[in-house]
Amino acid sequence: MTQADIIIIGAGPGGYETAAGAAASGADVILIEKDELGGTCLNRGCIPTKALCRSAEVASMVAEAAQFGVDVPSFTFDYPRAVERKNAVVAGLREGVATVLSGVTVVRGEAEFVNAHTLRVGTEEFTAPKIIIATGSRPASLPIAGAELAVNSDFVLEMTALPASMAIIGGGVIGMEFASIFASFGVKVTVLEYCPEILPPFDAEVAKRLRMSLKRRGIEIVTSAQVTEIKPGLNVECTVKGKPKTYTADMVLMAVGRTPVVPAGAAEAGIGLTRRGAIAVNGSMESSVPGVYAIGDANGLCMLAHAATAQGKVVLGEQINLDVIPSAVFTVPECAMVGLTEQQCVDKGLETKIGKATFRANGKAMAMGEPDGLVKTIVSAADGSILGCHICGPHAADLVQEAATAMAAGIPASALTNTIHSHPTLGEAVAEAVKKAIE
Repeated sequence: MTQADIIIIGAGPGGYETAAGAAASGADVILIEKDELGGTCLNRGCIPTKALCRSAEVASMVAEAAQFGVDVPSFTFDYPRAVERKNAVVAGLREGVATVLSGVTVVRGEAEFVNAHTLRVGTEEFTAPKIIIATGSRPASLPIAGAELAVNSDFVLEMTALPASMAIIGGGVIGMEFASIFASFGVKVTVLEYCPEILPPFDAEVAKRLRMSLKRRGIEIVTSAQVTEIKPGLNVECTVKGKPKTYTADMVLMAVGRTPVVPAGAAEAGIGLTRRGAIAVNGSMESSVPGVYAIGDANGLCMLAHAATAQGKVVLGEQINLDVIPSAVFTVPECAMVGLTEQQCVDKGLETKIGKATFRANGKAMAMGEPDGLVKTIVSAADGSILGCHICGPHAADLVQEAATAMAAGIPASALTNTIHSHPTLGEAVAEAVKKAIE
């Protein structure tokens, strides 16, 4: 049996960065991975989708080039080449992960628990006083007849030919990113979302902005749609506001979230699970078994790559504010958020002041030809702290970080307005929204 100080199961962002950090501090670390280094994020999630997002953005820019004084008489889009570029980006970053793990013992194979602190990979056994489960998640599916006729995000990221039309079940982050990507590639896209609005975790006003923008791009978005069956011929049966509807497409993408992956033998080893099948943890990410931790999608607290990395740092003893975790949707335009939504503030009984700034009033956005969007900030009426920031517009994912930094550091909203912002920049829209909230 091989012994180590720390064993980590899963080489996604949470797993490999935690492994590298622990090894750098002098610990003897074993990292077990059954697939490729980088996990879902690098191989079948964040990175490949962002590579395709960039191809989609370039296609849209060329199509709209005339408004910038650049005439492009005609152009063709080569999807297989876009996929080749995506694969090259992933492969390059995967090599980088291997370099980061130079001080870590990487074991290839699938880990299963023999007991609380012993793991088996094939015929080998490993033990450590500290075990960190970072096994990620897999695509979820609706429990409906014909669900097997739909494809998932893993399939879509590997295909090399585009369908003429696509029905996407689910208007969350995954569904909306793919809708935006494939619409830019000329695919006729229909999104079917169960909730009254797309992007349910986001502020409703910002989500509506995105929905209206995507509709103007030709994407059909149907909300309050309960999908009941997928019939042969790819006929998606659903109920929309009490009325039966059928939507037909050449491909049906199931994008209804992800399900935590739990190693075999975990329950038998005494590791407790939540109602949704994730590993139950406390504030230190420790499971019901002392010395066994779970980070990232495996614990179901926040299914974002950077949340997994942050939770890994908590396990290693760093002081990280896990209450402030920004998230983004890489649609066109982008959406991003951090903190509470307006409705959540109402539900909590918090007195707030809200400020809004449109990108149409921002010089840089107008010069870029991207005036569509809004920055919405929510400030506490009691102490002037920022409770939430919600953005739909150009570079939203980057812009929201200013508010996130202020929130994590406990900096009052007034500090943002008192900080000089370069002109003309998109960041001025964030400062303007904060200013309107505290006036």
